[in-house]
Amino acid sequence: MYIDRMLRIIAGSFILISLLLAHYHSPNWLWFTAFVGLNLFQSGFTNWCPMITILEKLGVPRFPEKCCSR
Repeated sequence: MYIDRMLRIIAGSFILISLLLAHYHSPNWLWFTAFVGLNLFQSGFTNWCPMITILEKLGVPRFPEKCCSR
């Protein structure tokens, strides 16, 4: 798996988990949902995302090794 897919999975998971926590625990978890959304929004303009930096340091490859489509 590479960074783009991993980033989408992590962001989607954070949003779904925070929505569930807001529904079952406290509405204050919606602030976390807003934080993730705002971070995705700013990364669309600046092309910089803190999670990508973290994933790169963990050794997740930026692109797939080889594409085998024929």
